[in-house]
Order: sequence, then C-alpha cells, then structure tokens
Amino acid sequence: MRNAEIASVLNELADLMELHGEDRYRIARYRNAAASVEHYTEPVEDLAREGRLQEIRGVGESIGGKIAQYLETGRISALDALRRKISPAAVTLMNLPGIGPKRALLFTERLNVKTIADLERAIESGEVAALPRVGEKTAAHILEEIRRLRGRSARLPRGVARSVAEEVVRELKRCKAVRQCTPAGSLRRMKESVGDIDILVSSAEPGAVMDAFVRLPSIREVLAAGETRASVVTHADVQVDLRVVSPASYGAALQYFTGSKAHNVKLRTIASGMGYKLNEYGVWEGDRRIAGRTEEGVYRALGLTWQPPEVREDTGEVELAIKGRTPSIVALDDIHGDLHAHTRLSDGADTVEEMVHAATRAGYAYLAITDHSQALGVARGLTEDELRAEHALIRRLNETAKGVRVLCGVEVDIRVNRKLDCSDAFLSECDVVVASIHSAFQRGRAEQTARLVAAIEHPGVDIIGHPTGRMLGKRLGYEIDLGAVLDAAARTGTALEVSAQPERLDLNDDAIRAAVARGVMLAINTDAHHRDQLALMRFGVATARRGWAPRQLVLNTKSRDQIVRWLRERRARARVSVA
Repeated sequence: MRNAEIASVLNELADLMELHGEDRYRIARYRNAAASVEHYTEPVEDLAREGRLQEIRGVGESIGGKIAQYLETGRISALDALRRKISPAAVTLMNLPGIGPKRALLFTERLNVKTIADLERAIESGEVAALPRVGEKTAAHILEEIRRLRGRSARLPRGVARSVAEEVVRELKRCKAVRQCTPAGSLRRMKESVGDIDILVSSAEPGAVMDAFVRLPSIREVLAAGETRASVVTHADVQVDLRVVSPASYGAALQYFTGSKAHNVKLRTIASGMGYKLNEYGVWEGDRRIAGRTEEGVYRALGLTWQPPEVREDTGEVELAIKGRTPSIVALDDIHGDLHAHTRLSDGADTVEEMVHAATRAGYAYLAITDHSQALGVARGLTEDELRAEHALIRRLNETAKGVRVLCGVEVDIRVNRKLDCSDAFLSECDVVVASIHSAFQRGRAEQTARLVAAIEHPGVDIIGHPTGRMLGKRLGYEIDLGAVLDAAARTGTALEVSAQPERLDLNDDAIRAAVARGVMLAINTDAHHRDQLALMRFGVATARRGWAPRQLVLNTKSRDQIVRWLRERRARARVSVA
C-alpha cells in the first residue's frame, strides 16, 4: 500500500501552499484529504485503478486527479511548480515551534538559512533578532526550542507517557489548590505515541498550583513558568506542559486541549453557525458564557452528544454527535478475561499458579495459558508432550480453583510453508489456540497474506496473535493485504488479536475500524509474560476504543460460560466448513 506515501506528498503540497500564502480553507482540504488517505484501509492504487478515489472522504475531483497523476508519473505538476518557487529549507523551518510560514520565508530569503544549524548560528550571531518583528525574546525562544528538540527523541510510547503523566497528576493532587487534574492532548486520546505531555488543572488559586508544579520532585528543569501555564522537563527527560484554568472553564479547556485539531475545527464551525464562539474558556453567546464547566455541557450547548476522547480524530464521530449518538465502544470494565498469556515453562517469568493468582486479583473470570510451540526456540517453545503435561496441571488447578477458569491453550507458530507448528490432533485437544507469525518477516506481501489466511482458515485456530507483527520503534511489521486477511476472518469467524503490549498495539486503530466494518471478532489480549503485565489490558482497550470496537465484537467481554460455548461452537462450525 502506498497510502502513507501519497499522504506525505499531499501534506508537502499543503505545506508549500501555506508558505505561498494560499487560501487557508483550501490548504485545510488538502490536509484533511492526506489524513483520510493515510488511514484508508484499502490501497489507494487499487482505488485509482478502479476509478474509486472519490470514495475517500475529502478527496474530490481536483485532489483525486493529483493522486492519480502521482500514481501514474511519480510527480504532481502543481507540487513541482511550488517547489521551484519555495526553498525546501522553509518547509523544514516552518514546523519548528515559534516560527510558522512567514518567519520561515523571512529567515530563508533574508538570511539565506538552509538548515536548522544555519538558523542556530544566525540566532547566536544576533542576525535573527535584528530582523523586523522578531526581536531578542523571540530569537531566544526559537533557539531554546531547537536545543530542546535536538536533545530529545521525537515521540514517547503511550505506556511511557502514561506512566509519567500519572506520576505528575498524583503529585499535583497533593496540592490543596487543585480541584480537578487530568492529562489532556494526544495522551488523553490514547494515541500510540505522544510528543509533550499536557496536564490540565482547574483551580481558583493558579499561583499556588504553579508554585507546587515547578517544585514537584519528578521535575528536573523548569523551561518556562507564568501565571497560568508552565513547561518543565522531568528526570525521565519528558517535557510536561501545565495549564491552569478556572473551574468555570475547565470543561471547555479539557475539550479544547484534548483535540484533535480536526475535531476541534469542526466543533468551532458548528458553534459559529449557531452564532456562538467556542474557545478554551467556554461557549459564548456574545459576552455571555453559556457552557464551559463540563465537557458534556460544551457538547450539549452545540446540540451534540459527548464523544469519548479516544474517538476525537474526525473519523465520523462529529457526524454521529450531530445525530445525537455516541459511539458504543468497549470499556475496560467490559473485559472478563485474557486469552493470551505465557508462563516460565516457555518465555514467561512466572508459574502457571502465579499467573492464575494474578488473574484472580484482576477480577477475571478466565485466563488462557498459551505458551509457545516448539518452533520458537528463542522463546523456549514446548513440544506437544510438554504442552500436554502443562494442560494436565491446568486441569488439576481447575478442579480446586475458585473464580478463575484456566483455559488450556498454545501460541502455535505459523510456518513459512503455511503449516502450523502443532498437529491437528493436539490442537483439537486445546481449549483455545492462538496462531502467530514469529519468523521470516521479510517475505513478500502475497506470501505473508497467504500464511495468515491459511491459519485463519484452519479449523483448530481461534485467534490470530499480533496480526501484522509490528514492534513500535523497532520494525514496521510484515506486509500483508489487510483487506484479504479481514475478509478471511469475517468468513471463518476467527478472531484477530488487539495486542495490549505497549510496544505492539497490534492491530492498530485504523485496522480495527476496518475489522469492525466487516463484523470481525476481536480479542484484546495482553500477551503477558509476567503476572504484572496483565495490567496492560487498559492499553489494548484504549486501542480498541480508538478503532470504535463495540463490546459485542470483543471476544473477551463474554462471560466464562459464554466464552467456553463460543470456542466450542466456533470449532464445530469450522470443522463442518472444512469438511
């Protein structure tokens, strides 16, 4: 799929249009189209070949024509024309905090700045401060941003960011002046990675809150501090930005600072059409604030239902809100068990008994122990006889265990030849089978798709583990025809995993939306290798929520009796269909 490539080209075109001073609404259309293309689950090249490009939200005749031109020639004539007019350095500079398009052009045209290093030298020499409408304060701020960004990684994984944010919130809540306190921004939307962490506080005493914030024990450096906002760097080298608002504005600020930008733009457009103004301080009718204390009140004032933070990405949630509907999506409290977990018999850290005790403490009704099959030597995979011995232990536990039903399972490897790493006879003995790819990641799209589809169609397989094989920050995952995989899962009733492991989060939210559209069953699993990792379930649920997964399409929202019945009936149907 070339969707990400096309989206990148459309975003570059929008950047150059902005630098060229073109109409901001036209620029917004290109950015919206780029986002739609990037998240579309079908290959754009297939849509172009079939004349269906305008099925993508935001892609009309003009933008569709440019996409088609790029796919055919590798170029867009309008983009080439703008590239000839504008220095590539201006695009790089305009995305630095505190610069924007006008200053980017000023620096490149007046000072011949071509790189960020050139800009840093020009600031240090005083040339930037001497430019019109810049000055020493702005120049110093830009220099600070350059040095800060150079010393930090671009984005933080969701799990790391959440831990840092929770620590800061926990420390801040000790301050008596704090009334409400919560993470905002992309972290509240539970994106898989975030930049800086945003924290929002409501208080009638902002000075006391700011004083407490800059003195928190987790803070290493204060970058800036004012009356109602501050930026700090923690000892974990993470930037945290704090904003303090009055209780009367807290709901509006929470909505505003949660985003996303596209979601907020639509809300402001709706407010404007009603004769209102919407900002971080409230919904205003003239000088009178008519809503702002709660998020629900803000949405209600605009004639909309409240929308969960995870879905606020302008993927159709605003249109639902206009109809008075809120997406019905799975919640953490809906989860009754985990269907993918390991013990020390393969590559886990704890015994079967310790994992079961952890599941009991989590309040689960069931836990599947799915140690690796023997092909995965690096994970100390087990032979069928060793797995049978483990299953015998599990059945003895079930005779005396109270509360948690332990399911006998296996994570079986999908070999390159499309065969499974266990015999059909053994798989039929298991309560639950998770099939996963752990090898030959570099094989082509057709071959990897065929491996997955073969496993999906196998009557002994219940769940496909971490379906794309991606590892965030480490590997992109193997190439697959996602549509073909989802169609196979829908046809056979095989569930696809949503891995709660923070470095996986696989399937991602876009793929989940495509699965939901086809009615594919999902299993949110932790793939826990340690008893404490069962608590990672919240990250998998957050990803499923971002993908609009409803409770009824999540396998492990079923009760203990329901899950056992589902597994048995699915196996029976699969055997009949194969026969």
